[in-house]
Amino acid sequence: MTEPAIVANPDDITSAWLTEVLHHANIEGTVSSFTAESIGTGQVGENVRFTLSGVGDLPATLVGKFASPNPASRETGVNLLNYKREVHFYRELQSRVNIQTPKVLFADLKDENHDYVIIMEDLAPGEQGDQLGGCDLQQAELAMIQLAHLHGPVWGDESLIDGELISDRRDNPEATKALYDAVSEGFLNRYADRLTIEDKEMVRAVGDCFMAYSLGYSGDETLIHIDYRLDNMMFGGPHPLTVVDWQSPAMGCALNDTAYFTGTSLVPALRQESEEALVRLYFETLTEYDVDLRWEDCWRYYRHHAPAGLIMAVIASMIVGETERGNDMFMVMAKRSAQMCRDLDSISIIRSGQTTS
Repeated sequence: MTEPAIVANPDDITSAWLTEVLHHANIEGTVSSFTAESIGTGQVGENVRFTLSGVGDLPATLVGKFASPNPASRETGVNLLNYKREVHFYRELQSRVNIQTPKVLFADLKDENHDYVIIMEDLAPGEQGDQLGGCDLQQAELAMIQLAHLHGPVWGDESLIDGELISDRRDNPEATKALYDAVSEGFLNRYADRLTIEDKEMVRAVGDCFMAYSLGYSGDETLIHIDYRLDNMMFGGPHPLTVVDWQSPAMGCALNDTAYFTGTSLVPALRQESEEALVRLYFETLTEYDVDLRWEDCWRYYRHHAPAGLIMAVIASMIVGETERGNDMFMVMAKRSAQMCRDLDSISIIRSGQTTS
């Protein structure tokens, strides 16, 4: 069957095109009309819900994902290959992991300009995680279990690395350090009134030991999400938890994702009282797979990767379009992660090289 054409602007979607997408996914029916509404809080992508009317076995709604309408955010998505990576994940990698992801009906991208579209199941009445407020313990437990089901099936599988879309994070860390160094002072200036002295010191300390952080792990790598946090999770609906936004996958240390989630998505008090139990839950679920990892090493890698959320907040906030909600989001990510680094004495772990296997 011929694939549908790529319609990269949600305003250009037609009933005939949606019908073609449904037929491509072996869903019988004809869309006669539809309504569209923007949903979600994406920084680099735009999500639109289509409510369908017609005949046949039609789903009530579908969700489409498109490039951001913000020029700065779109440029970031193109330059960092975010759109291309997401299509690659759904077409090539989704079936190789066991983490719960949305059912995708169609995903494609134009190589020449990175125009892209993904049409997927609507996860309503599920609700997006509350990045600003943080999650509760039950949600955190679901996230840890699902994360193990991402990492476990492809643990140590270097065949995923293709040199373009899925890279080894240990390759060329100098480029990421250069970017961090280039934007960190701007970050500190923009958010000067919202960061404590201790937060600012942590931003600089992470920059000072960035190469040791990037190269301090020499164990088996696996496919990691990189942006594993509440904004990219839907709770309830068709599944207890569904993980979305696969724009940045790479091969790296699994505990990068684990620390990133707890550091950005739990308020400090809940993280402090529950993080070891949560990491143990992740570890125990991971042992269902053929994974060579001791608990002592798992916990040490977790402490080492505590800066992950802070690094993302510093860099991403300065290369995407600025919004009020985005500023609030990057602040909770940065401040929670900085507190986590202090609580776990992560800088000392990084500088001592104790993470190296």
